[in-house]
Amino acid sequence: MPTPSASSTDAARSAAAGGGVQSLERAFDLLERMADAGGEVGLSELSVSSGLPLPTIHRLMRTLVSCGYVRQQPNRRYALGPRLIRLGESASRLLGTWARPSLARLVEETGETANMALLDGDEIVYVAQVPSKHSMRMFTEVGRRVLPHSTGVGKALLANLPPDEVRALLARTGMPAATEKTLTTPDDFLAALREVRRLGYAVDDNEQEIGVRCLAVSVPDSPTAAAISISGPAGRVTEEATQRIVPILKQVATELSQALASSGSPTH
Repeated sequence: MPTPSASSTDAARSAAAGGGVQSLERAFDLLERMADAGGEVGLSELSVSSGLPLPTIHRLMRTLVSCGYVRQQPNRRYALGPRLIRLGESASRLLGTWARPSLARLVEETGETANMALLDGDEIVYVAQVPSKHSMRMFTEVGRRVLPHSTGVGKALLANLPPDEVRALLARTGMPAATEKTLTTPDDFLAALREVRRLGYAVDDNEQEIGVRCLAVSVPDSPTAAAISISGPAGRVTEEATQRIVPILKQVATELSQALASSGSPTH
């Protein structure tokens, strides 16, 4: 029989210690493993990764299928179900609501428009924005979806992925040029991601829109891949301003991470 993985063992231990329901812990663990595997898996794969016996997994999956959170494919494999979409959309909106105080502080301290974005599949989706008080300011509609290769938040998020995963994503989306400054080859983009990791922040320098510069950092330990950014006219978001703004961005990202972690803690 497979050796139980650390996460499934930890889930069982935390359920026992906290008075949780073990079957619920296991069901959510399986859903997360399915998401990590791309959304579709076989029972044997889940058994190997989770360490749970096949009969247990089959029983949990049958329940999830009956609730609409998982669907069984014609090839007998299991895929994440459509009912999860509504939950995800609602959670994304809440995430944006929780982020607004942090973004407001970012605007107050930098003077520029602040955004929060998530990596949703192969796209970047903006979930929150607080606009600058300047008359000339950047505006990105909440809910807008863009490809990651031409955005600061996209670079900040993809910098955390292995290069082969980034190449696969770029192969699926293509790399259309939004401006003459947009990076349009995988090699150039991967080089930019190495620079993001070296510096600890990402820059969109006229790559999404001419005349606009954006600085972005990922939110550490976020429950879903998230990044925050400021954007403004290139004449204001200069190299000199960057040195002042980046430490503020990083500090706000850390505080937002802590706020998101505490919002998920149970109350007694």
